[in-house]
Amino acid sequence: MTTAHAEAIIEAPIERVWQVMMDLPRYGDWNPFTPRVDCPGGPKVGAPIALHVRWADGKGLISNERIVQVDAPAPGPDKILRACYAYNFGGPLAAMNLVRSHRTQELEQLPDGRTRYRTHIQLTGLFAGFAPIKKVQDGFDRQTAGLKQHCEKLAKKKAA
Repeated sequence: MTTAHAEAIIEAPIERVWQVMMDLPRYGDWNPFTPRVDCPGGPKVGAPIALHVRWADGKGLISNERIVQVDAPAPGPDKILRACYAYNFGGPLAAMNLVRSHRTQELEQLPDGRTRYRTHIQLTGLFAGFAPIKKVQDGFDRQTAGLKQHCEKLAKKKAA
């Protein structure tokens, strides 16, 4: 099993972070790892989504995925607001079980009003070990930093 993950504490409320994450046409404003996302009809369970990935070296690829979870911020049994957005890799490699992936992006509202962001991907299948996981990890780190910076900038504008 091959994995990558990133995490940040964002100085913004969960609703603001969720709004930025769901505004797929504006990913280019803040996301250096996935500057373009095509998702006709918007993010909803079952929808196809094409991620235009850009590696740190400037090269890239298009990853075709399918959305499997879109849970807007809501209180759990513990009264803590949480949200989750997840998708799975699609295409022939996944159909043949050569490479499969499941990526989650989770939010949790902290007691002080900040938001914890976590993203995680798990790759499985016969060829999962050949996936460029170091490039994915770098991309997750860059995306997480971009999300944090963008949401905090928006939160400061609203407070001013």
